[in-house]
Amino acid sequence: MADTLLDDVSDLLREAADQIVLPLFRKLDEADVSEKAPGEVVTIADRRAEELISARLRRLRPGSMVVGEEGVADDPGLLRHLRDGGDVWLVDPIDGTANFAAGRRPFALMVALLTDGRLTAGWILDPLAETLAAGWADDGTLLNGRPVGGAVGVPPLGELRGAAMTRFLPPEARDRVRAGGRRLGELLPGQHCAGREYLDILTGEQQFTLFWRTLPWDHAPGALLVRAAGGVARRFDGVDYHPAGEGRGLLVAANEQVWAEVHDALLGS
Repeated sequence: MADTLLDDVSDLLREAADQIVLPLFRKLDEADVSEKAPGEVVTIADRRAEELISARLRRLRPGSMVVGEEGVADDPGLLRHLRDGGDVWLVDPIDGTANFAAGRRPFALMVALLTDGRLTAGWILDPLAETLAAGWADDGTLLNGRPVGGAVGVPPLGELRGAAMTRFLPPEARDRVRAGGRRLGELLPGQHCAGREYLDILTGEQQFTLFWRTLPWDHAPGALLVRAAGGVARRFDGVDYHPAGEGRGLLVAANEQVWAEVHDALLGS
């Protein structure tokens, strides 16, 4: 059952990308894009993809609940289900919607499964790069069907490469992160797509990424997949990330040593 579900959801994300998302990429009309909150856009592709994915996920696990980004925009009360018993799906139909709406890459489709309040599985698909990560919390992560090993060798602090999304950080924290970034090899501004940031940790393109905003659909899939591959996803205060939890920011790293060194460099007093 476990192996079948991993494949079934992977196939579902590919189907949603092929049938809905990619055909609309760079072909949206003005009426296809709207603002759901100040500075936050949604497209017809987001809504259609979430409808398809949600309906199929409910069929895969009868009796399950779906908490999707667009569903929560219409009904914030759906977030209460993140600590429910049984199976609860988190769905981000297009992560990086601003990129998608502007005809830019990257963007991703993401799903996570919580069972009795515990993160148990995650999926991230970058359809343009044809990169798919999928995995179970207790069985490791697969990247395009191949197991992802933990990061064994850790570059020196001055060679570490990663991203920091500083836009929403409080000014004092933003200044500290930017100053601390000079101790690292490269501090990137981010790609406006959390899913791609997580994939880049799994592929080894970067060793860490730092976020301030931690909406559950943006981070539950990636946090699970990085952890299952031997990495770390923790709040700034060191508490393990949970999509229903509260706390400041999120620092994700390829392993414990990288997390500690980057945390000291960017967030230490």
